[in-house]
Amino acid sequence: MSKPEHSIKSESTEARAFARLEAAVAETMDRMNLLREELREAEVEGRRMKEFLDKFTGDNEDATSLTVRLQELESANRDLLERLSKGRAGVERLLARIRYLEEQA
Repeated sequence: MSKPEHSIKSESTEARAFARLEAAVAETMDRMNLLREELREAEVEGRRMKEFLDKFTGDNEDATSLTVRLQELESANRDLLERLSKGRAGVERLLARIRYLEEQA
């Protein structure tokens, strides 16, 4: 008689396991659907951000090349400011010589 009782317990255990499996699969499917929706939203946001960036770059430069170009321009600007400062100092020296020569005359 233990066989039918064992069979009932086995079926009951299998039914519970199957129910847990169904619940896990359903939860996984729900999570996958949520992730798909989040992915769609992220793709839309990415396109929106790219369009926004394109408005500022004037063409289809990507953010990395734009950053590199900005760094190059900043470096060139520092160089020009240094050269301008040296030029100004040279002009001031020439003006000082001119003043000296005018005073001597």
